[in-house]
Amino acid sequence: MQRSSANFVPILLAVAASMAACSPIFNWRDVRPEDTALSLLMPCKPDKAEKKVPLGDPPVVLRLLGCDAGGATFAVAVAEVGDATRVAGVLAQWQNGTLANMKAPPVGQPFSQRQGVSEQGATEILPWKLPGAALQPPAVLIKARGQRADGTAVNGQAAYFVQGTQVFQAVMYAVEIKPEVAENFFSSLKFE
Repeated sequence: MQRSSANFVPILLAVAASMAACSPIFNWRDVRPEDTALSLLMPCKPDKAEKKVPLGDPPVVLRLLGCDAGGATFAVAVAEVGDATRVAGVLAQWQNGTLANMKAPPVGQPFSQRQGVSEQGATEILPWKLPGAALQPPAVLIKARGQRADGTAVNGQAAYFVQGTQVFQAVMYAVEIKPEVAENFFSSLKFE
């Protein structure tokens, strides 16, 4: 099941990567995913997508808002799991699937030449605070370096968090993630 749950991640990346780039490089705007209390700033007008994904049993519907700006892909995704006892498992599968799709090493494991990544470092999972998010499972920010499907290097930062029975991912992918852009994106997340 773990292997097949990662199959939705290429879909997420393909949808996000295929979304049209916005004209001004960073034209920040307030975005509110439907049927959630979440709001955030995105640097471009996001496109919408929806897909049933195999995160647990039964599969869940993943709703995505995403766009490309300044050489980076930005996306926020939400899935309603309908059962609070499932959120931790769904979130763990989502995190592992994203790392596997990026060909990034598991948390704490260093990158290696064998993985085709020439830079050194390790995938990091950091505690992250988001007022209004559930305390359990705790919100986290994962920073990873890996490869796109075409073999080119990619860096990713993804925040994972829960409110009620909704699980969320806010993610940014780029060859080089500019700290000020990542800070603007992730610090804008809030529940109202």
